[in-house]
Amino acid sequence: MSSLSLTEPALPAVVARSPLQLFWRRLREDRVALGALAFIGVLVVVAAAAPLVVEVAGTPPPDAQSSEALDDFGSPTGPSAAHPFGVDELGRDVFSRVVYGARVSLEVALISTGIAVVVGTIMGMVAGFYRGWVDTVLSRLMDILLAFPILLLGIGLASACALGNGCLGGIVRPGLSTVVFVIALASWPYIARIVRGQVLSLREREFVEASRSIGASNLRIMRVDVLPNLVAPIIVYTTLIIPTNILFEAALSFLGVGVQPPTASWGQMLSEAVGIFDTAWWYMLFPGLALLFTVLAFNLVGDGLQDALNPKTGR
Repeated sequence: MSSLSLTEPALPAVVARSPLQLFWRRLREDRVALGALAFIGVLVVVAAAAPLVVEVAGTPPPDAQSSEALDDFGSPTGPSAAHPFGVDELGRDVFSRVVYGARVSLEVALISTGIAVVVGTIMGMVAGFYRGWVDTVLSRLMDILLAFPILLLGIGLASACALGNGCLGGIVRPGLSTVVFVIALASWPYIARIVRGQVLSLREREFVEASRSIGASNLRIMRVDVLPNLVAPIIVYTTLIIPTNILFEAALSFLGVGVQPPTASWGQMLSEAVGIFDTAWWYMLFPGLALLFTVLAFNLVGDGLQDALNPKTGR
């Protein structure tokens, strides 16, 4: 009698993946987010190399005025071989100003967002971890700032400090620093609220209790145990706040209290184009499209990161 040998089917090997590998696996399946990320990368390169881009395109510098670029009646001319995006009322090349405007928008948005993230993370962690009267004071401060008309604050600061040497010995005056300050002041409470909610949950977890049991200080617990678990939500909400701050900068510049002339800014260009839009449509179209695509790209990347960093995503 021959005995039959039964062989069990070989099971597939289980490959362990790190959180970073899981994140990249989910993100690369989102073609829309990758396309938006590529657009942002190109935009950053163009903004950083704005002088080189303008030189390669063969267009004049953004502040160069030329009466020869205007028509016989002194009106701005539309897109042409010499000026791909046309010129404005002063004969300045719109393409060059859009390229340099990208530098201003990204610089303001990234600096103000970075300040807001640092301040908001610290305030949110302190409020959520210590609770009690500390949480009450910081939460009420957040409520006040969230209810405060920040746009009116920017207009008031610019109007009050526009004359003479500005305010506080010339420290506060209309320009880049004031825009960064106003935007950061308006943005950090949103980050703080999100971080506070996460910390209120994390402080009750077992690993925090284990750190307390071995005598770890509160500062060490927040830095070693709590902060690493906040990286994912901070990254997601940072990418979602950046486009909001880009629009905020454009709004302040549109109202004349942001980046001051002759520095090119998308919001400032839109403001200048209001009076001539019916005859020079290109002066509003191209900076408007640049603003639209930039904000849309950051929002799409933020949505993609939120899906990729979500552990409940079944991919």
